[in-house]
Amino acid sequence: MPKLLDQVREVIRMKHYSIRTEQAYVEWIKRYIFFHNKRHPAEMAEPEIRAFISDLANKKSVTASTQTVALSAILFLYREVLKKELPYIQGIERAKKSQRRPVVFTQTEVKELLSRLDGVNYLIASLLYGAGLRLMDALRLRVKDIDFERNELTIREGKGDKDRVTMLPQSIKPQLEEHLRRVRVIHDADLRNGFGEVYLPNALERKYPNAASAWPWQYVFPSRVLSTDPRSGRKRRHHISEEQVQRAVRNAIRESSIGKQGSCHTLRHSFATHLLESGYDIRTVQELLGHKDVRTTMIYTHVLNKGGRGVRSPLDG
Repeated sequence: MPKLLDQVREVIRMKHYSIRTEQAYVEWIKRYIFFHNKRHPAEMAEPEIRAFISDLANKKSVTASTQTVALSAILFLYREVLKKELPYIQGIERAKKSQRRPVVFTQTEVKELLSRLDGVNYLIASLLYGAGLRLMDALRLRVKDIDFERNELTIREGKGDKDRVTMLPQSIKPQLEEHLRRVRVIHDADLRNGFGEVYLPNALERKYPNAASAWPWQYVFPSRVLSTDPRSGRKRRHHISEEQVQRAVRNAIRESSIGKQGSCHTLRHSFATHLLESGYDIRTVQELLGHKDVRTTMIYTHVLNKGGRGVRSPLDG
């Protein structure tokens, strides 16, 4: 029998979960086992799960979302790997959900931020603000996902494993087209050297054996170096790291006169807020952002530049 964590990895890959989910689940299962002095999970059940998850809220002070991921990982272990059905676990002390308003840049602040970026970092930050993308949405873009004629971007397997369509900002089209011409040169060189493959999701690699090296499937923002896929062991060109873009945006904010604690995600917040300020209805903004529930999008009505909750004071007529 393979070791427990190897069994976890095998089941996760059979279900086509992402590499990030695999890493997170394995880490939380390890922490659960060490919390109970390396007892095997098959010897434990609801009381031990309740103790571990409650401890995260009481003593570790983790966020509500982190606690949810930890519980999901442990339930996955029991239900999918150990094939042990658990009843609803009562009595878990939940971490309190934060109620914070998102930081939003003004349009002037966005322009100043973008003016301090160049090259790939500029293009990615422009897409975060100009199309409302999450950082990983932008990094995972493939060549085929950009429609220059229709001015559209297709976001594949976004948060919640959903596809959506959003706009392609026309102001960066020339730079993006020039960038893709340079990427094509790199890809052609990789093919000549016996490489040129990228990661394909799910079973697409078996279904379309040549797709991994085809131009339409290449990443729009590829890494400068080839890397070894941790699952298959094959040498491929992945997309650039999120840390590179995050660092560039942080430096640009620090060097500017913005005076706010922002990040890459602040550009997405700003996209939504500025659309609402321009008069677009909230359902349209919800669809562009890919929010499942309109209540998630409603948070941006609280930060509109119109006073509290976007309501005009009766004193102002």
